[in-house]
Amino acid sequence: MMTLLYKEIRLAAHPSLFLFLGMGALTLVPAYPYGVVFFFGCLGIFQTFINARENKDAFFTAALPVNKRDVVRAKCQLLAAAQLGQLLLTVPFALLRVVLLPNGNPAGIEANVAYFGCGLLIYAAFNAVFLISFYKTAYKAGKAFIVASVPLLLGMIAAESTAHIPALAWLDSD
Repeated sequence: MMTLLYKEIRLAAHPSLFLFLGMGALTLVPAYPYGVVFFFGCLGIFQTFINARENKDAFFTAALPVNKRDVVRAKCQLLAAAQLGQLLLTVPFALLRVVLLPNGNPAGIEANVAYFGCGLLIYAAFNAVFLISFYKTAYKAGKAFIVASVPLLLGMIAAESTAHIPALAWLDSD
């Protein structure tokens, strides 16, 4: 299983996936909707799946002497590792933001524990829709991304609007 994950990271992962891991630095931008960071994480996954399709990664991996179930599991582990990695790389920027910009974020939710919880929920919804839609054919990554963008955008809007709803203002505290 580790060799398949290593293959996914070295051969199938698009370079933009690694670039988008650093988008957590956007939490240092004042008055910026931080939910967009999650969109970049999902966009990197989409680019990786497009890259794998164009390079016929499914055919290559199917020719390897491994279980087909493990092939899908390795792709899902790459997806989860990238998204969790992005969240972990965002934590230092969120902590630095409290020191550098203590006035809060007028655009939406603060980069706090609730923000990371919303991120996990957004990623879970995106993954559920994207992976199920993609692996119906294993070719139509664009259609799967468009369908999965609906819960992604709804989650981003919900997370950013919590700061503007008085009953949910406790989620936006430092």
